[in-house]
Amino acid sequence: MEKIVTTFYAAFANLDAEAMANCYHEDIVFEDPGFGTLHGEHASNMWRMLCASQKGKDFKVTFSNIETNKNTGSAKWEAKYNFSKTGRKVHNKISAEFQFKDGLIIKHVDTFNLHKWASQAFGFKGKLIGGTSFFKKKLQKQTNSLLDRFEAKL
Repeated sequence: MEKIVTTFYAAFANLDAEAMANCYHEDIVFEDPGFGTLHGEHASNMWRMLCASQKGKDFKVTFSNIETNKNTGSAKWEAKYNFSKTGRKVHNKISAEFQFKDGLIIKHVDTFNLHKWASQAFGFKGKLIGGTSFFKKKLQKQTNSLLDRFEAKL
């Protein structure tokens, strides 16, 4: 299963969303603080949207500490990019947990410090409210709205 996780992040580093989606089981459940919980094609489309938005920009993904067994796995990954809404530099450090089925990723949970991310992405305002449930709910509403608009164009 280590190979599927390595393939997933190598594809992300190359902004190859289709190769990323090919690592996911059709019943994938993805979860992170920014989007909440996404199911199936919705999860793959999130990666398609993120990769499309970063093409030609200063974007870098690195990954390490991949550990897997037959059923589960974990990895650490980092993303460095300029947040499109503010132009501010972000260096997000993420821990990923995986579950596998039929040789593919069926569950993918990313965790990171949302308050730290918000402080980088939004500056003082993010530092002030980035750790609140209000901010998290508002962010998830905005990111899912962006995803809905992206999917409407597919």
